[in-house]
Amino acid sequence: MRNCKGKILAVNIADQKGQKKSDIGCGLLIENFGIQHDAHAGSDIRQVSLLARESIEKIRAKGLHVQYGDFAENLTTEGIDLPSLPIGTKLKAGFQVLLEVTQIGKICHDRCHIFKTVGDCVMPREGIFARVLIGGEIKIGDGIEIVT
Repeated sequence: MRNCKGKILAVNIADQKGQKKSDIGCGLLIENFGIQHDAHAGSDIRQVSLLARESIEKIRAKGLHVQYGDFAENLTTEGIDLPSLPIGTKLKAGFQVLLEVTQIGKICHDRCHIFKTVGDCVMPREGIFARVLIGGEIKIGDGIEIVT
């Protein structure tokens, strides 16, 4: 598999759903729950969302100045082609966190500000979701890699 290793660029949370997320620098991922203090954490299959810098750059190229977390992703990464990962792929992040990919993309029921501004949003196509198999701390600069 190409691009098996990458890096965490931001760890983002929000205290309410439907909001952009703010970069907190480091966070605690809780097994079978998600990121501590994030409104989207819970026991469903979409505990943690990931979006690659490479995807965000596509929207920046359309003239919109977007930041990490603006797509409501929990982890902003670089170096791994996230939407190409099969469901069930396991990702090791930091020293011990283990994630399992559960969903690629999502249905966007309400067009977000990004879509309304530039006519496109990458999160529904290129964002991925995962559940936390093994929890632990994760921070900016940590590695993320495909393990299966």
